[in-house]
Amino acid sequence: MKPAARRRVQAPLAILRGIAELRQTVARWRCAGQSVGIVPTMGALHAGHLALARRARDECDRVIATIFVNPKQFNQADDLTGYPREEADDAGKLHALGVDLLFAPPVEEIYPEGFATNVSVAALARCLCGATRPGHMDGVATVVTKLLLQSLPDKAYFGEKDYQQLLVVRKMVRDLDIPVAIVGVATVRETDGLALSSRNVLLTAEQRARAPELYRVLRALAEQLEGGAAAGPPLAWGREELVRAGFDPIDYLELRSAPTLEALARADRPARIFAAAWLGQVRLIDNLPVDPGS
Repeated sequence: MKPAARRRVQAPLAILRGIAELRQTVARWRCAGQSVGIVPTMGALHAGHLALARRARDECDRVIATIFVNPKQFNQADDLTGYPREEADDAGKLHALGVDLLFAPPVEEIYPEGFATNVSVAALARCLCGATRPGHMDGVATVVTKLLLQSLPDKAYFGEKDYQQLLVVRKMVRDLDIPVAIVGVATVRETDGLALSSRNVLLTAEQRARAPELYRVLRALAEQLEGGAAAGPPLAWGREELVRAGFDPIDYLELRSAPTLEALARADRPARIFAAAWLGQVRLIDNLPVDPGS
């Protein structure tokens, strides 16, 4: 934990677009003996992102936030073009938290002409969002690999709402010997339980009123499955509840191992219940731990 006495007087937020500038800045911090944390995002920042930045600020001398809407994570062109982009507003939020640097590169800086390399984390990337959004997890692993190698921070911060992404990044860092600690931060929710997401702003008023049903169903399932109960009947009930609430289609509603994402028939080991479902044109994801009992 970084001592409170080492906090600096807040300086203006630096916004960089190029990798060379980013590396030069980090090198200066390193020469001064300062630790570095990074918070990778796609922008449209909400309280969940800010919780990551706050944790990084508390643990590191210097904090980098990145904003890059990664085209390799999108399966549909209209989803990519419609993704919220609010850099000026995001920069204001980051500055207010004391973040030191915003790295917001253009696409050609991350994927220059002729780019042909792909990072894939095998089994972890094939299930859940990897199964329903082909190539999505490879896109996550590829861009995060690049961002970590470009900045070489001490710690990188990711939210547990994207739990599969968190595991993919941890495995990728371990397998490739990237010297960065990956820190998971608990999901931040609205008062009605809806997990914060940049896509929530795309919900209509009616859809927003229905959206917390996803969390309600997951909580009920976590209670039904705790202690090792068979997963089949509760999961079937959960699907019916989501359809009744207006979710269609349901990409997945599954019980899986918390450390490996192996599909489970019962929660007889550390587990999580995962869901991804659509309200109109908006895809919502969430997950909760399931207590395996004694």
